[in-house]
Amino acid sequence: MAFGFKRSTSSDDRLDNIEQIIQRMLADDRIVFDLAMSILLDGVDWKTVKREIKATDQRVNDGEREIRRDLVVHASVVGAIDTPAILVYMSIVKDIERIGDYGKNLRDLGRDGVELSDFPAWRELRSEVSQMIADTAEIFAARDHERATELLVRGDELLDQFDAAVSNLVRGEDDRPYAVGRALAARYLKRIVAHLTNVLSAVVMPIDRLDYFDEDPEDRE
Repeated sequence: MAFGFKRSTSSDDRLDNIEQIIQRMLADDRIVFDLAMSILLDGVDWKTVKREIKATDQRVNDGEREIRRDLVVHASVVGAIDTPAILVYMSIVKDIERIGDYGKNLRDLGRDGVELSDFPAWRELRSEVSQMIADTAEIFAARDHERATELLVRGDELLDQFDAAVSNLVRGEDDRPYAVGRALAARYLKRIVAHLTNVLSAVVMPIDRLDYFDEDPEDRE
């Protein structure tokens, strides 16, 4: 088991359950993201997907709480030996939960009338970020160090891209429609990618640097 968890017959099922919930939460995050972006890009009426987004995000929230309960039980059974691993899981499960929240923020932009259908670059970003959620789930499950490193590099590139887009809008260098909405959407996508890189960092970084990639590249030590 990754992160040095102590395995025992009594705890195997619980640890496997935590891994399964993480996969389910990331899959649900992708559903929320895809539905929200369909409002912004495909003209889907937000009211028609409102309930599905809410129910799916609720599953993510429920998963976070279930994992926390399981970790408390695990800690009480095996003691302090697994404290680093428990801290890792506690950290990344919050990142995973926040992805769904930013998906709802994107939904709210669509509810407020923002339309991005005339911006081809946003369609490409939709596809890439959606796939990044799926890839993160796969990489984390496999503890694939090489793929995690590669995707972290791409994550950094996306963070810079989102920052540049926001700066252009703030400076008035892009006067196309929905400037405020596009700036907010870029910020939300940046946060989604940042939370994904935090999950990936659990595969490649020691616990004390778990959120290393959450900082902007120029701010990292």
